[in-house]
Amino acid sequence: MAEPEIRLLICEDQRLMRESLRTVLDLEPGLRVIGEAATGSEGVAQALALRPDIILMDIKMPQRNGVEATAAITTSVPDARIIILTTFDHDEYVFQAVEAGAMGYLLKDVPASELIDTIRRVHAGERFIQPTIATRLLMAYQQRGRMGNGGDLPEKLSEREMDVLRLLADGASNRDIAERLVLAEGTIKNHVSNILMKLHAANRTHAATLARERGLI
Repeated sequence: MAEPEIRLLICEDQRLMRESLRTVLDLEPGLRVIGEAATGSEGVAQALALRPDIILMDIKMPQRNGVEATAAITTSVPDARIIILTTFDHDEYVFQAVEAGAMGYLLKDVPASELIDTIRRVHAGERFIQPTIATRLLMAYQQRGRMGNGGDLPEKLSEREMDVLRLLADGASNRDIAERLVLAEGTIKNHVSNILMKLHAANRTHAATLARERGLI
């Protein structure tokens, strides 16, 4: 029995890159590109309309960046699995992308064979971060853990960020926090990203734990 076809959506603002990806992926048996998006907002709309299996998402996108689009898609189209494909390997981008729900993170200089292999692995339910990035990410997690055990905050949280942190620590979702504070959900996502960065937290649970340890809440 033939394996099920993997349907792909490419979210990339550079036309040449989109066309190159489509050419490579459509030549691979079992893969089919069903749509393209040149902006983050278009990517969210295409994901809702097409319901792809896998989405290749760039970080730097017009209108709505890749992290924001990823968070919106994973909330609205939970069956879609997102792989970040970008030129940016900054630790914060990786943290934010994973927090938003991305299941893979690759740089654009990977061989086509590695991209295709990652698509298949993520489609099968695995998470995959390019090894060179994963090594640095692990070191960053360890550093954040050390800073969480007594390190000083590099930046003070704003009053609004403290409001978000208290609700986050109570287990509220971004949507719940947005409703409680009468703010847009995208604004809350930005606040959460800033909180994670300022606390040197790996995720929401870690942020709540560090906040309690430091007596912030």
